Amino acid sequence: MPQTPRQTPPRQTPQQHQPPAAALSTGAVARHLGVSPTTLRSWERRYAIGPAHREAGRHRRWTAPDIARLELMCRLTADGVPPAEAARAALGGTSPTPRAGAEAPQTPGGPSALPLGAVRPECRGLSRAAVRLDAPTVADLLEEALAEHGLVTAWEQVIAPTLHAVGRKWASAGERYVEVEHLLSWQVSAAFHRIRPVSEPPRTPPVLLACVPGEQHSLPIEALAAALGQRGVPTRMFGAALPAEALHDAVRRTGPRAVVLWAQSRATADPALARSVAAIEWGLRGARSHSALLLAGPGWSPGPPAPRTERLYGLRSGLAVIESLAPPRAASGAAGAGPCAYGS
Repeated sequence: MPQTPRQTPPRQTPQQHQPPAAALSTGAVARHLGVSPTTLRSWERRYAIGPAHREAGRHRRWTAPDIARLELMCRLTADGVPPAEAARAALGGTSPTPRAGAEAPQTPGGPSALPLGAVRPECRGLSRAAVRLDAPTVADLLEEALAEHGLVTAWEQVIAPTLHAVGRKWASAGERYVEVEHLLSWQVSAAFHRIRPVSEPPRTPPVLLACVPGEQHSLPIEALAAALGQRGVPTRMFGAALPAEALHDAVRRTGPRAVVLWAQSRATADPALARSVAAIEWGLRGARSHSALLLAGPGWSPGPPAPRTERLYGLRSGLAVIESLAPPRAASGAAGAGPCAYGS
């Protein structure tokens, strides 16, 4: 009887466990969470809540499960749970049982999460830090976004979406979250003010930027002023709620190449003021000049603009419009005089 050949079981080779391909650096995770990289390293050292996979001689790489644990720890610590207890809960995948009678957690990622939608990870980190009222981290994240992306992209893809989310949350929650909006707005304004403008070309008419009377929302034209300064375009920034008489006087005294008027709402937009500013003339008799009037903000009506008036619809396109404007022609006999030589 023939013998059945013995079947040798296949050789079991140990499989090397490879970390998933999608993994983020510590800096990227910190921006996503709204904490500093130093905080992440401290948590790893103290509570062993670090990357599950490490390779010798290489930087830390955080996978999706690693980040999920950190997100849970951030939510718990923002709700007042001690870091050690929050780390144990995050590593175990559970949350501490809330005390009897305690309010529902109002933390990033929970009921108080900002409605961001599909945005860059930096927006989520910035919003988490703002909800925690963590001003130093908000300042650091803004500086990183401006340095990495440049002012225009940082405004369009990081700062403005986060500000809009805070505004929507505030509008839907009564008087809550006003402090979040104020803190974030202040930090954004401070970040713009830290940007040093390029030296102005001599004897070049400036661009005037101001909010209409009664308008307190000035961040969009602060962004425009900072971006123009980076490009060496002379500006005169007057900020929120400039009185009409002061605006008229500033236009006559400076002879600007353009005047940008910001109105956030229909209640503050003033078409009569816009027409009066567009009609201002300066210079010597027989060689009078006008400046271009640029209306910015959602408050202005969508109808056709008045003569010598144009609408701006965004930071990037607004910069292109302003840079395309030729400076007003100097009055005859005033060649070489600075803008302040124009009088009326």
